Amino acid sequence: MVIRYSFDSLQPRPIDLPTEVPLDDDADLSVLDEAKILAAPASRADVERWRDQIERWREEARSRLCYSGAQYDRIESQWAQTCFAVAQVWLWDELLYSFEDHVFTPQKFLADARQRLGGLDAVVLWHAYPVIGLDDRNQWDYYRQIPGLKELIAQFHAAGVRVGVDYNPWDTQTRRGKADVEELAALVADLGADAVFLDTLKTAEPELVEALERAKPGIVLEGESRVLLARIEDHGASWAQFFADSPVPGVLKSHFFERRHMLHHVRRWHRDHSEEIQSAWVNGVGLMMWEVVFGVWVGWNKRDRSTAARMLTLQRSLSHFLLEGQFTPLVECADNADDKLVFGSSWKRGTDTLYALVNRSETPITLKPIREETGIVQLDLMTGAVAQCLAITIPARGIAAVMTSQGEIDPDMIELASEVSVIELSDDARFEHRRVHRVHESSRSKNTGESGVLIEPGEYVLTVRYRGRETGMYDGAPYVDEWKPLVPRLHDPRTLERVTTLDNPVIVAQHEVTNDEFLHFVRESGYQPAVSNRFLLHVKDGVNGRGHEPVCFVSLEDARAYCEWVGGRLPTEDEWQIAGDKQGFQRLEPHVWNWTESEYSDGRSRFAILKGGSDAQYDESEWYFDAGVRPPDFSAKLLLMGLGMSRSERIGFRVAFDRRNK
Repeated sequence: MVIRYSFDSLQPRPIDLPTEVPLDDDADLSVLDEAKILAAPASRADVERWRDQIERWREEARSRLCYSGAQYDRIESQWAQTCFAVAQVWLWDELLYSFEDHVFTPQKFLADARQRLGGLDAVVLWHAYPVIGLDDRNQWDYYRQIPGLKELIAQFHAAGVRVGVDYNPWDTQTRRGKADVEELAALVADLGADAVFLDTLKTAEPELVEALERAKPGIVLEGESRVLLARIEDHGASWAQFFADSPVPGVLKSHFFERRHMLHHVRRWHRDHSEEIQSAWVNGVGLMMWEVVFGVWVGWNKRDRSTAARMLTLQRSLSHFLLEGQFTPLVECADNADDKLVFGSSWKRGTDTLYALVNRSETPITLKPIREETGIVQLDLMTGAVAQCLAITIPARGIAAVMTSQGEIDPDMIELASEVSVIELSDDARFEHRRVHRVHESSRSKNTGESGVLIEPGEYVLTVRYRGRETGMYDGAPYVDEWKPLVPRLHDPRTLERVTTLDNPVIVAQHEVTNDEFLHFVRESGYQPAVSNRFLLHVKDGVNGRGHEPVCFVSLEDARAYCEWVGGRLPTEDEWQIAGDKQGFQRLEPHVWNWTESEYSDGRSRFAILKGGSDAQYDESEWYFDAGVRPPDFSAKLLLMGLGMSRSERIGFRVAFDRRNK
């Protein structure tokens, strides 16, 4: 049977597309309630009518919903209205955490964001997915068991950066505690978080909103994708995730409905972010700057980084225009500008007007965008040039900004232009790849290991099976320029081929190291880990009643220490797989995943390859880690966590030995 995809993953789905605005006088404009973007008209002749219609829709919708906007008047949550750049960051991103020193490094992370991206206003500290389901820990455990998390959040706050935590409503099968409403509210209060990201949800249930508000008055809720119109009142922000714009830039519906509602444009798998930047610029909203997606490098190119840095600098200083100014979308900015694919919006405040312009074409465009008027002075906010009739150049796929004033330009605007102009623009739109490298190369074992499963030297061609998760497997993103990976492209069974060569015979232990064996090592060697969090969590007073079961609650470092003590080393993933198919290879019970010496990093994400599977059966949600006992050819990519968080009741290890050729 031939399986046919019902969608083209490189094209927007119908749900992603902008919504056409009816222009008839008697049109039912409530059809726009469900829109993501209100599509711009194809003809300049229809623009004025189009503006009238979207304004009529807004007034009718506000009346229909009895909208007050009172929540946006609250001081506690007003920070979100100018939160133009937010990063979703894995807590163990190697810019944020040092695996060598076992400490968080927020200043290093923020310095990189300032230097490359124009800085951040907020971060979402991502914690559990894609490792949750490895064992019984629930989503709250993945926050609460981290030593020093409160101090990390305090450091972000001291740097002027707001902090959001993540809520996974699909986590229903791991360890149960109190109801999610209670757990999340308590976590927010305890950590002092400023926002909650609603993973997989557009909006939270009213009960959850009320509980969070009691825990942290003014808490900001940010949904994934389009926020429901009726819930803009109590959700201060939302993602503009996978929002396809019209060829002429359209209007973001939620922000047009409530100017103070912040959206963050994001297309996580795309390598060209120019359309997101342009839509954010002409609408006065922000960006989700997500460069590492669940362990996969999807970093922004130099052109988009430099454009965003200029835009964010302007937005932060001109937020009073964006929030309070009289907004005119699709302002007529110059003769024949539309023909040159230059479009823009304006915000008028008093006698000053800000023009935000975009160039949709693939070549730079130079024009006089603002008509000459008596007594009006124009400032190019990108270069600092001042004239009564200003000619500006807009880079290919880039943006421009012009401020017009009566009489004289505000000196603060001159200073702002000077600040922006020193941000060097790049036209380099090439994707900057990262390659993984092995983090730890074991030296040859001291002992030969007389018993175990023998692997003869030679070349081996291995078929590796894995599940196609968002983590990818080794190098490269699992999806490139895709709008929304769906089943069967998401979580589908996949294979790859690996070729490995063994120069000498290798012996892999028949079974995992047991509790008795590991505790003997601890007593005899005096071993103490650098970080004790979760170390041998199942052992009480140095005794474990399940001595012949596989040791667990050990990290890669703990396993390596044991192997070195007995004169061996950890097997690589390939050695484990080859041995696993040979006679004599055993799995102790309960079944646990096995650490291998295959630890990798691309400089931002660190991961290890696990083999063997475990008895864990957390499989009610497709977002959980791989469940069940697995055959030797199956591999699982585990993103590594620091401060002992990778120690699990479902991971053990076995030893390998190098046998010298005689």
